Amino acid sequence: MKSASGDDEDRQHQRGTTPTVTSPDSSLKNDKKKKFNIPKIFASKRRGRGGSDDDFAAPDSDTISADLEKKIKIASGNKDFLEASSRIRRNFLERRESAGLIEGLNLSNFECSMASVTEIRDFRIFVATWNVGGKTPNSDMNLEDFFIMEGSADIYVCGFQEIVPLNAGNVLVSEDNEPAAKWLVLINQALNKPRHSPKHSSPDSGNDSKTSDTDASKELKSPTNPQIFDKTVLKILNKNFRSGSSLLKTCNCPVYSTYGVNRMQKTVRDLANDLDLSPLPVGCDTSIRELVELSEMFPLCSTEEMNYRLITSKQMVGLFLSIWARKELMPYIGHVRVSSVGRGIMKRLGNKGCIAVSISLHQTSLCFVCSHLASGEKEGDELRRNADVSEILKGLQFPIICKTPNHRAPEKIVEHDRVIWLGDLNYRVALSYETTRTLLEENNWDTLLEKDQLNMEREAGRVFDGFKEGRILFAPTYKYSYNSDSYAGENGKSKKKRRTPAWCDRILWRGSGIEQLTYIRGESRFSDHRPVSSLFSVEVIIRRKYDKFKKGYSCGLRRFDYEECIPRRHSFYDC
Repeated sequence: MKSASGDDEDRQHQRGTTPTVTSPDSSLKNDKKKKFNIPKIFASKRRGRGGSDDDFAAPDSDTISADLEKKIKIASGNKDFLEASSRIRRNFLERRESAGLIEGLNLSNFECSMASVTEIRDFRIFVATWNVGGKTPNSDMNLEDFFIMEGSADIYVCGFQEIVPLNAGNVLVSEDNEPAAKWLVLINQALNKPRHSPKHSSPDSGNDSKTSDTDASKELKSPTNPQIFDKTVLKILNKNFRSGSSLLKTCNCPVYSTYGVNRMQKTVRDLANDLDLSPLPVGCDTSIRELVELSEMFPLCSTEEMNYRLITSKQMVGLFLSIWARKELMPYIGHVRVSSVGRGIMKRLGNKGCIAVSISLHQTSLCFVCSHLASGEKEGDELRRNADVSEILKGLQFPIICKTPNHRAPEKIVEHDRVIWLGDLNYRVALSYETTRTLLEENNWDTLLEKDQLNMEREAGRVFDGFKEGRILFAPTYKYSYNSDSYAGENGKSKKKRRTPAWCDRILWRGSGIEQLTYIRGESRFSDHRPVSSLFSVEVIIRRKYDKFKKGYSCGLRRFDYEECIPRRHSFYDC
């Protein structure tokens, strides 16, 4: 068996070469050649780039000793520097451990790491309810008596019942939307009534000044043009009212605003863009041209002149609910959702039931419920009304429109921070007609209120659990003869239309932070019901950020380590 060296010799003989025998002296010479060849290789490359061989000349012993002495001095001088750097490192680690939850100021966690300041502010909310008995208003109707109050409110909630007759055509076929549009126009006229400046006339004007005063008084008495109830005009005006909803936020949760989504806070366009009115052709219909003239004549047609904007409105057969707010509040209102429950025919149709609107003002959720409950003054009818309230509270649910994780937009009525319930609740007085009439003539309202079905049912805990109602200091609101201050049946001519007078129209509330300022009724003879209104002072939570982060502080700095705080120095081994 041949060894490995023998196999190598055989292969060399086959190639015609002789094996080379290396001695220790020859291997030492080869190592020296390799060492001396390395500088030559680099020197040739250096020379090819225009360099010289002197760059790679070996340093002499004096140069080496001088460099060593220099490095020793540097090392001795950097002793204090090393001690200082260790102190910097220790202090940095101590501050980092004591920081706790602070993880650095970057945009991704700035909102979470920075604490916010909350404050409570009071807002005035006006609420009114009116059963109009299926009658359609005229263009000269003035709703200023409907908004009886001192000063102005921040939010107006207007609920109506029976804006259309509750016949089979409106309930089973299709509801008539024209009366709702007319009520919107009248509400807008009352809330955004143009201010007329007094006309100053010279003493020489004489009769001209009297004429101008009478013209001004006529203008104040009838501020609405009859043509404003034209169907085409109503369509454009309602579209104009809803253009203000573009200022509302879909969501105003704190996390939602972190990413700076401001697309909902766009400015309102001019009237032509809002109404989608392009230049009219020459052969256009004259009614359309009159429409454009109306938009220029009446300030209510221009969104720029509107101090109050329509948040939302909803009709369900005869029920109609609209909510208005000051235009300054529009950017702070979000989560606007509408839902309804029918409790009429077969306990499903909309001739009875409720409309509910849920909104969030800053960081407080508000819910407004407008209802028309089961009618009847027979014994046991109050139980049907209790069932309507129970089914509304259990069955009504608002849709989820907030995409923010862990959103706090409530889905049920009782989950809201503040709830206001208004409408024709239809609870009667549990006394006979004759007894009730006698007590009314004596102005003995306290005895009548003790027999009020709503008060008795609430005290027994059978309905409106957790709701409150202010003290009633006004006469029963139902049932009056049309265009009269007398209750139906007082003249004795017809007992068929006679009803025991009762407080059918009510306003209740639920939740803390609500104070009722007024609770009154209006005296309009338009319907067999008298309108009822209330003014509330509602606490709203407002979240604000620290002001110091808004001025001169950068919040987008990247995180850094303690090594970056230490100045850079050359290594001891750098040449």
